[in-house]
Amino acid sequence: MVTRVLTVSILAGLLAGLLISALQHVTTTPLILKAETYEAALRAQPGPVQAAFSGDAHIILAHNDPKAGAEHAGEHEWKPQDGLQRTAFTSLVTVATAIGFAALLLAGMIAANEEIDQRRALAWAICGFLAFGLAPAMGLAPELPGSAAAELQQRQLWWLLTAVVTAGALFVFLRVEASWARALAVLALLVPHLIGAPHPATPESKVPAEIAAHFAALSLAIQATLWLVTGFAVGVLWPWVTRRSVATAAA
Repeated sequence: MVTRVLTVSILAGLLAGLLISALQHVTTTPLILKAETYEAALRAQPGPVQAAFSGDAHIILAHNDPKAGAEHAGEHEWKPQDGLQRTAFTSLVTVATAIGFAALLLAGMIAANEEIDQRRALAWAICGFLAFGLAPAMGLAPELPGSAAAELQQRQLWWLLTAVVTAGALFVFLRVEASWARALAVLALLVPHLIGAPHPATPESKVPAEIAAHFAALSLAIQATLWLVTGFAVGVLWPWVTRRSVATAAA
């Protein structure tokens, strides 16, 4: 069983991750590069700055402070270089994320004693996106570099609370027939949003709102696609790997 879970998770994650990496390369990655241009330029220019944005992400600055470079000279950390190296690292992270999604789907379906096929795996993938993608994004939208944000630990705790509560509420609502249980599940869905996601006291972003909104929409679409493709791959690969295991054992 463990071998089959690992095999299907790796194969499904690899297929879904590579496909989504290609989509990211032409959708969200260009927006991230634009946002980083704003972030770097405005970080290096303290004080009043006037910036204009052009289609190729160039910044036109009307302010220059010779002390800016010295103030931030020690803040640079290693990161993948733009181009092939950055694309490779992004793809690697996406594949790893897809493998994690596949393992999570398999673990949940096996624990619930659910038959694993294409239709059911897709249904679980939709619930996965609702719990780990859409519900948290209702309070904390996907952010670009340079976006205003609250303290990281507070955001992580709220995200975790929202994801766990939403996943549990969806499971109860869909698997328990008692009306009172479903009513409690609906109330549980509202709890994280009644508490409210943490936001900065002064929500000032270095990134234009149009770019941030475009990125948030694309990110959610990409994440939904990742869940669906991963779920479909799990639903196709699990029966195939199971049949091969049975045939090998019989031989």
